[in-house]
Amino acid sequence: MTIILGIDPGSRYTGYGVIETISNKNRHIASGRINATVGTMPERLLKIFQGLSALIVEHQPQEVAIEETFVNKVNAASALILGQARGVAICAAAQTGLPVAEYAATQIKLAIAGNGRAEKLQVQHMVKILLNMREALAADASDALAVALTHAHVRSTKMRTGISLNKAWG
Repeated sequence: MTIILGIDPGSRYTGYGVIETISNKNRHIASGRINATVGTMPERLLKIFQGLSALIVEHQPQEVAIEETFVNKVNAASALILGQARGVAICAAAQTGLPVAEYAATQIKLAIAGNGRAEKLQVQHMVKILLNMREALAADASDALAVALTHAHVRSTKMRTGISLNKAWG
């Protein structure tokens, strides 16, 4: 049994999803989002760090997976701000020595919906099916669960085949 914390970083809302994986069976443990909409940027980043640190203490994950930043040349400032939130999330995991896996959005969409260009609603729908969930999910929480599920699929394939898939698919 492995507990995985998936993170969808954001400077205003950071989504999180915690799953338990046994072989290729996955179970939803917790999901939601950290609201960091108030305060200066340093205060918001601290809130994200503290929120993720508390989740790590509460759920004791063995592994963390995080979505990579999509770099858009049109809005580089947004990418830089998102990168700060992502860095804080990585630090929250690193302070406890947890391994961190990173996945591009196209990899996540491919793993969850079978299409690297899937729409958000398709991914959200598949997350609910894969985790046998009935309740509605916030977009941030759904995205974070998709990251965790992607990591569960990749680690399961690695364990079965012994093949390293880092950066080699998507």
